[in-house]
Amino acid sequence: MADDYSLLGFETRAIHAGQTPDPRTGAVIVPIYQTSTYAQDGVGGTREGDYEYSRTANPTRTALEVALAALEGARHGLAYASGMAASDVLLRATLRPGDHLVLGNDAYGGTFRLIDKVLSLWGVEHTVADLGNIAEVRAAIRPETKLIWCESPTNPMLGIADIAALAEVAHGAGARLVVDNTFATPYLQNPLSLGADVVLHSTTKYLGGHSDVVGGAILTNEDELREQLFYLRNAAGAVPGPFDAWLTLRGIKTLALRMERHSDNAELIARMLLKHPKVERVYFPGLPEHPGHEVASKQMRRFGGMISFTHVDGEQAALDVASKTKLFILAESLGGIESLIEHPGRMTHASTVGSTLQVPDNLLRLSVGIEDGSDLVADLAAALG
Repeated sequence: MADDYSLLGFETRAIHAGQTPDPRTGAVIVPIYQTSTYAQDGVGGTREGDYEYSRTANPTRTALEVALAALEGARHGLAYASGMAASDVLLRATLRPGDHLVLGNDAYGGTFRLIDKVLSLWGVEHTVADLGNIAEVRAAIRPETKLIWCESPTNPMLGIADIAALAEVAHGAGARLVVDNTFATPYLQNPLSLGADVVLHSTTKYLGGHSDVVGGAILTNEDELREQLFYLRNAAGAVPGPFDAWLTLRGIKTLALRMERHSDNAELIARMLLKHPKVERVYFPGLPEHPGHEVASKQMRRFGGMISFTHVDGEQAALDVASKTKLFILAESLGGIESLIEHPGRMTHASTVGSTLQVPDNLLRLSVGIEDGSDLVADLAAALG
């Protein structure tokens, strides 16, 4: 179905893909099909869409999956109860005991925890590598490597990987390239068009966009992999409810508008931080000084709303800043309309302490919202002193 929308602009796809008016009532917004089961016309006589039980399929969820696939240019989209549920199903669908994957050296703490603490018990091994260094990635690959797991930009250090180059390396080794596209969103970057095999999202973040829903998604062009992912999701049950799917659909309708404002505001803040005497280093791919700026400029439309920076006076000074902001709310997560600030070392990335993925203790991460940019700059500058 996504192919029907392939010639339309992004904003049009976000509003119309999978979201035609309800044929019975004419409702222009997809209904919330708040049902657990469906009447059958005789045993095995399921109606349109093979709806029999909402763990298996639900019309509101189907609409979301069609829309997400259209935005990423994928044949198949599957929605999950959370980003981590999507990650779990994807890893179990593609790996077996004895297999190996390459993980970026700056990955989301929850992803690292799942791979390092859970999958390792199942006999799956991993090697950490700087995905921005192709030679290092090649050296990390083994005969049993099945996946390269990539974030670009990374969480929380905003590193950039050359997705097309990584895809070439992965395919040369007989492996798949998975790209977590949560930070960039489909509006700013489309990894499948760059050669990736699978795209993953925490739809909790920018796609939902309003800090009121948790969800995840997987997009791919592989028919067989889609069947494996669908089977595992149905077997294990990690599905989003219809209201969650509806909230996410509502969010993606304004994704393009929001990402432009997120990007505008982030650029204002990055420039302020770059000049502030209390800031040691700014991590934002939109800055020409960023080592991944050239690659990001090539594969992204803009640079997004995420910024990290380190404080010159150490961890306690960073913690003090996080406690002093008025508009930036001290909270985990990201990608909502409101601005957030957090200390990754003690919050989202606490699981990486003592590992090669441990983040600096003076690091702060910003999710820049869509408020007035000048107000956000003033709030952060005041907290820095």
